[in-house]
Amino acid sequence: MAGIVKEEKGKEATRDGYGKGLVKAGIKNNNVVALDADLSDSTRSEWFREKFPDRFFSIGIAEQDMIGTAAGLSLSGKIPYASTFAIFSERAFELTRNIISRNKLNVKIAGSHAGLSTGEDGKSAQAIEDIGIYRCLPNMVVIQPADAVEAEKAVVALLDYKGPSYMRILRNPLPIIHDENYKYKIGEGEILRKGKNAVIFATGTMVHESLKVADILKENKTDVYVVNIHTIKPIDKNLIINLAKKTNNVITAEDHNIIGGLGSAVAEVLSENYPCRMLRIGMEDKYGESGKPDELYEKYGLNAAHVARKVKDFIKKK
Repeated sequence: MAGIVKEEKGKEATRDGYGKGLVKAGIKNNNVVALDADLSDSTRSEWFREKFPDRFFSIGIAEQDMIGTAAGLSLSGKIPYASTFAIFSERAFELTRNIISRNKLNVKIAGSHAGLSTGEDGKSAQAIEDIGIYRCLPNMVVIQPADAVEAEKAVVALLDYKGPSYMRILRNPLPIIHDENYKYKIGEGEILRKGKNAVIFATGTMVHESLKVADILKENKTDVYVVNIHTIKPIDKNLIINLAKKTNNVITAEDHNIIGGLGSAVAEVLSENYPCRMLRIGMEDKYGESGKPDELYEKYGLNAAHVARKVKDFIKKK
């Protein structure tokens, strides 16, 4: 559990953190290789290609081939990081399941441009089911960093996990809430704000909206925990249970379908260990549409103002 965040220090996309992390992982371990499906400029894996051209493989618009090649490289002793857009990674789901996950191969998959925050690209590109898809696979670690610093450190941390993983990264710049001394640990949630009336477990962009929510509610003398769940699987069960016991009011916030994502993961933990009041905030089993991210967050109730009202009403109904 990391320390409390006090201020924001600029903005950077988590895909940039992924690119920086790839380079650091490549420097740290000569067996690291990178693959991309013709989107290396967008996923930032091109930064690895510029540093290690002999260890980069451009597969083209052929995601199934990318996953199959990554599997072969893994069996040859390499540590492959394979990236594309989140929605396109789903084209290779069967291969990910039957080759990567089932055999626990050491392949790290990154899906960029996920969620409603993808904006003008529209619902065909806004993956709102990817966390649920990958979370259901045995052996698969599922990560969504909250800022670029965390993304960079998560990429390097995955070197120590011998098995498959999926990292959800984003195009839009997000506030930097961690400094270079931040210690990232897979599976360990991070308390960003402390409270007493409720706890918000958030991931990705919704970590930032939830921090704003805490400020809004503070003005109304309501204090809430804000917890960054950067690892949806394995999820930090102990932290979830402990904070549920302290508040008895649990909220989850995610830019993802409320079915299958963080909300489902937290509900599973609590239903088996500490049933309590719970509210899931996210995409309510519907697709988005084309528009600016801020406009879409307003329309679909994901911005801080909407979330604050939902949380306030939820607490009042107790």
